[in-house]
Amino acid sequence: MLGTQLAQLHGDTPTGLADADDVVAGFDEALLRGFARVGEADAAALTALAAAVAGTPLGERMAEAVGKVTAGSGGQEHLAALAGARTALLGATHDALLDQLDTALGRHRTPWTPTGEAGAPSPARAAARSWLHETALAGWRGIDHELLSAVGTPVEAPLAEPGARRLAVLLDGLAAELRAGLPVATMAQPPVRRWADLWARGVLLAQDGPATDPTAGTTTVSGRLLPLGVDVHEHETAVQVQLHAILEPADAGTPRLVRVTVGAAKVATIGGPAVWRLLSAYPVLLTAIAQRRALTVTDLPAQGGDLHWVDGQAQAGEPADPFATARVLLGTATAAAIPPLDRHPVAIAEPVLLEGYTVHDGGSTVDLGGQRLAVALDRLPAAGPLTPALVAASSSCLGLARFDGGRWLVQPLAVQATVKRRPVEAHNGDWADGVTDPKVAKAEARAGDAVAVLRERAGRLLRR
Repeated sequence: MLGTQLAQLHGDTPTGLADADDVVAGFDEALLRGFARVGEADAAALTALAAAVAGTPLGERMAEAVGKVTAGSGGQEHLAALAGARTALLGATHDALLDQLDTALGRHRTPWTPTGEAGAPSPARAAARSWLHETALAGWRGIDHELLSAVGTPVEAPLAEPGARRLAVLLDGLAAELRAGLPVATMAQPPVRRWADLWARGVLLAQDGPATDPTAGTTTVSGRLLPLGVDVHEHETAVQVQLHAILEPADAGTPRLVRVTVGAAKVATIGGPAVWRLLSAYPVLLTAIAQRRALTVTDLPAQGGDLHWVDGQAQAGEPADPFATARVLLGTATAAAIPPLDRHPVAIAEPVLLEGYTVHDGGSTVDLGGQRLAVALDRLPAAGPLTPALVAASSSCLGLARFDGGRWLVQPLAVQATVKRRPVEAHNGDWADGVTDPKVAKAEARAGDAVAVLRERAGRLLRR
């Protein structure tokens, strides 16, 4: 079973993983204090990061950047080099872990092929680069309301460019988290790794080039899409739903592991099952997710393993049991190469099927052939019916293999369980087309439709 092989990865982390993590942690602590005045400890952390990439094409540029930043004269291009080196180091860690996972699962992955050429300069990205430069100089402890209020233009300008909207959402979310944490200097444990991740990704997305071109390497695919499970990412300012699936190409080629991602902006008052109503522009997709149906897609844009969803180019078809799909196709489906900017250990999310396990600790661990595997119960979304109790009662699980906190774990997307001697099956996406649990539906009705209220108020403001 795939799950047994996953559990056996414990205690066998790639060489150098801890050293790389220490280098990144040192940089993150320096960013907490800011680069306006670099102290002795921070200079040592930057030097260690430069040493880690000294033998790569980044080596010379990174050495120059460390010298400039340490001297207090670092410009935007030097901070971009720092962000690039940090991302490259975490990318190497990601690649080592993913190679270990692919080897354990016997999963074939297509190699990465660079695409695209340098794009034209973008004023929208220039505004973002300027704001990110100022935040790095101030450091998280030096952030204040004035600097955060200046994020307006860097967010609004990318929103006007379809290819830069990911950057806009990232900046908006980062600013919201920083605003909620003010004053950061009084926080007991600031999330320095998370904020540094967001900052570095923002800096690289704000650069002009092929890596941030949303059209680079785009092809089209047709065939039958068989859903496996849904991962719901929810933030105070945005919601994103990722469908993990297997594509059977129309040309009878090898089945492929793919993802479909859709999202929407939101406010903090919208949460739980209500987030599905924000995705009403994708009725075909939501119906297929909720009813567990296959989808026939025609000429759908794709970049590697990511399909760019166009609802009008898909049609819901016959019922398709995700567990049956996994049992038949998951072991032989080809995985796609991961784009460079997405290579980060916490971004590893590989579909796996667990069966024949014994549940322990209320569902927080499972035993597979004598090997214990952690279960990420904290990742269960409030937008679906899957609960820790169902995981604890389960006998089969479709999930995502992840690496977090120095260990492999599985995030449940769907389970087959026995409750009161009756078989039960629950999936994260079961409420995509409306809540099916009477108790939850009644609670939602009492709370009112926050999405409808906010849309009505927004429409009233626009009519004025």
